[in-house]
Amino acid sequence: MFQLKHWQDAVNGALGAWLVLSPWILGYSGNAAAMPNAVIVGIALIATALGAMLLPRAWEEWTEAALGLWLMVSPWVLRFNGNADAMLTAVVTGLVVMVLALWTLSTDEEYSRWWHRIAH
Repeated sequence: MFQLKHWQDAVNGALGAWLVLSPWILGYSGNAAAMPNAVIVGIALIATALGAMLLPRAWEEWTEAALGLWLMVSPWVLRFNGNADAMLTAVVTGLVVMVLALWTLSTDEEYSRWWHRIAH
């Protein structure tokens, strides 16, 4: 029987689905940088979150955190920061994804063991 280890992974998967749909919902599907970024990162986030739900490993949380960080900087790197809807979607979603992933890494005993080894 399937038992979800971290609720944060399910939320990150839902945020990935939001990213995939957001260009059409918010009307920035014509933006040549923002739309593919949202769709590609959204699909990657869904895949990583599903992996983390089915076979939890710390690297999946690190991947989610990296995707969140990328989302937060992508409006400036890809130069779509002039589109408020696309920028806010990327930055806010990225921040939430990164916080949830880091929260999971820091609160799961199995994942956080190495933090304690490094600190001592």
